[in-house]
Amino acid sequence: MKASGNGAPETCAGNLLRIVRGEVPYDRVRGRDGSLIDQPNAADEAMADAEWLLSKYEPRVEITDISANTDGAADGDFGLSVSIKGKGQSDKWPNSIL
Repeated sequence: MKASGNGAPETCAGNLLRIVRGEVPYDRVRGRDGSLIDQPNAADEAMADAEWLLSKYEPRVEITDISANTDGAADGDFGLSVSIKGKGQSDKWPNSIL
């Protein structure tokens, strides 16, 4: 956790995308679906899951771009790049790729 700025929308969105579903007591739905890690070709489901997660738990942000890095997908290794902006803002936040 950072010393300050923990309530900022971009920080909250980043934290949400780093949580695995089932990790938060009393809110077992919050977080990304950890079962997608073991599934082949799950990049599309992971992107849809990240979009759902941010729309449900962080309504202050809007996703401008989301993509999956599938270079290591054969080994089950892929990552997501998510660019966000604040609702009603015209520009993305600096360093908003999570």
